[in-house]
Amino acid sequence: MSHSSPFESSSASPTIPKMNFSTKLAFGVGDLGTAMTANIFAFFLLFFLTTVAGLPAGLAASVPMVGKIWDAVNDPIIGVLSDRTKHPWGRRYPWMIFAAVPFGIFFFLMWIVPSTNTQTLFWYYVIIAIGFHTAYTAVNLPYATLTPELTRDYNERTTLNGFRFSFSIGGSILSLVLAFIIFAAIEDLATRYMVLGLVCSIMAVPPIFLCVWGTRDRVAQVQAATGEVDAPTSLPLSEQVKIAFSTRPFLFVIGIYLCSWLAVQLTAAILQYFVVYCMELPEVAFTQVAIVVQGTALLTLFMWSKISEKYGRRIVYISGMGFWIIAQLSLFFLQPGQLFLMYFLCFIAGLGVSTAYLIPWSMITDVIDYDELKTGQRREGIFYSFMVLLQKIGLALGIFMVGQTLDWAGFIESVAGQPTPTQPESVLLAIRLAIGPLPMILSIVGIILTYFYPITREYHQEILLKLYQSNVDE
Repeated sequence: MSHSSPFESSSASPTIPKMNFSTKLAFGVGDLGTAMTANIFAFFLLFFLTTVAGLPAGLAASVPMVGKIWDAVNDPIIGVLSDRTKHPWGRRYPWMIFAAVPFGIFFFLMWIVPSTNTQTLFWYYVIIAIGFHTAYTAVNLPYATLTPELTRDYNERTTLNGFRFSFSIGGSILSLVLAFIIFAAIEDLATRYMVLGLVCSIMAVPPIFLCVWGTRDRVAQVQAATGEVDAPTSLPLSEQVKIAFSTRPFLFVIGIYLCSWLAVQLTAAILQYFVVYCMELPEVAFTQVAIVVQGTALLTLFMWSKISEKYGRRIVYISGMGFWIIAQLSLFFLQPGQLFLMYFLCFIAGLGVSTAYLIPWSMITDVIDYDELKTGQRREGIFYSFMVLLQKIGLALGIFMVGQTLDWAGFIESVAGQPTPTQPESVLLAIRLAIGPLPMILSIVGIILTYFYPITREYHQEILLKLYQSNVDE
């Protein structure tokens, strides 16, 4: 016997209207600035540290890893603190507002070369990275937790994440276009990256305020209609972490996301080396390659969102990863001169990248509802903190793995004013392995985990029905 759920309609409940376009747009804008900075980090940080700042590859790769060790502490703490925040603006918005400007300042400072001493440079970048990632968490984590607070509807959440990652990928493309323009206009390497850092930091801050302004009324509307308030959770941090990691669907989601995002960041970190050293193209060609990947991902986001509404998230993720696996395996065998094939494979890869953005972040909203049904509390902060942490771990691990692999293979660092060095065959093989087989293996693991993910669309409707009935009974 089937039950008619009040959540099966396009709205979250009979008393909550559908989200209007302006709210979705405002929410999506909120990811523009953080996406720009994260994309510049992913594509350019290791290359900047080794080629401009002059750090050895192994030491350069350690910079983001030190930041991630700190993130393992500060992400859950900020997640729980945001859950417990009491403020007239709500739980999430004060964090976004007060951290926005420091977020921009720390990002700019990352692209300055203040010394020629290796140890001084290393510790400078470590300190700035810690400051940046703390501010990034304080902005991005509360922002991400707005998703389940804006709507309770399964399909509407997927659409909302479609808007979010449209701006996320759009921000990535914008940052690459800016890099292309700045690199073409400025010859000096150090000045190139400093100007890029300055422009992106200035552009990254205003979207955060626009998001707050455009979504706050909707959050209040949903809370009033569902009977939920910004009540802080009472359990201590250690107990919340224990509950989170004993939630079986959550373990699937973090496994899927870690595999997906690590594959993305591994590819992003090695792509510039692949274009320059394996395909023997000028550095400026890298931005064109990256734009093709990100542009395809952007254009296909809403296509995947519509397919998800009809067939479910599992089918979408597996299909997208299938395209990406084909592209990754083919890139391993690609040779210099095969430019058309290279750009075609970038297009195919973009089909998979869009699902890696869209699906795991849509799944986590289901987990939050599942946890509320089991425990009676909504803990968006703790669950999203681990998602944000995994996002940054994926970026850091991608850079670290690439840097350590290049160092182990004998990578020859560039010297300012000198021609680009010819790399030994061991380095070229390491680059090909990092752009092909390694991300492919991660993608396959992600597909397996997605196949066994337990929360289907039908099961999620049952969860919402029970939550609705519980609120009515109260």
